[in-house]
Amino acid sequence: MLRVTKLFVALLAIAGLSAHAQERALKIGVTAGPHAQIMEQVKKLAEKDGLKLQIVEFSDYVQPNAALAAGDLDANSYQHQPYLDNQNRDRGYKLVTAATTVNFPMGVYSKKIKSLAELAPGATVAVPNDPTNGGRALLLLAKQGVLKLKPDAGLKATPLDIVDNPKKLKIKELDAAQLPRTLADVDAAVINTNYAISAGLNPVKDAIAIEEAKGPYVNVIAVREKDKDAAWVKTLVKAYHSAEVKKFVDTEFKGSVISSW
Repeated sequence: MLRVTKLFVALLAIAGLSAHAQERALKIGVTAGPHAQIMEQVKKLAEKDGLKLQIVEFSDYVQPNAALAAGDLDANSYQHQPYLDNQNRDRGYKLVTAATTVNFPMGVYSKKIKSLAELAPGATVAVPNDPTNGGRALLLLAKQGVLKLKPDAGLKATPLDIVDNPKKLKIKELDAAQLPRTLADVDAAVINTNYAISAGLNPVKDAIAIEEAKGPYVNVIAVREKDKDAAWVKTLVKAYHSAEVKKFVDTEFKGSVISSW
């Protein structure tokens, strides 16, 4: 009888802790634009399963991981796996992937030319200045035949890996979030789709070159390592990987954002 009573008290304590935990909305970090829009849909579905979410928007790629690692966020949804791997390695974070989300094919944009073939000798092309997105931009330019990279450059290629640059293009490295604002000052810029959309650009219509849909750059939901098996993570992923969210992505973004599930 005493053993049963102790078990009952323990169950009540656990229930109390669970109820207390749900009183606080979980903070999910996103970048403004599509990631925020999609998470708003996820929030509605998660709440039906009793999971309260508070969406926190950021304007850069660095702070969401710093905030997650520091415990100021419970999860974030804005980055692809190569970027997360690089952040963990360089900053010592212990962040893990809970699920894949969507892919944003990176595009090249310009207010001065309508195709990369029109780039004049010595033209300036802006690319993101972080290692993974900068490498991604250079790989796209190489795929388009604008330049050539060392065969072993990999996903983190830098301008130092350029081995052939027939038009002597000037590669200008800038903060990814600032690239849309530079279009009037450069001949072309390679821009992440979330920032392109936030700046009013349509990747399908406005990009003069764009990545293939498949590749290593599918975005992820990241959490701290200690939370990877938490029940709330499973509920969050369930809401994200729903048919409703997939339909929203397909309808809202019309091919410029592609779901991974």
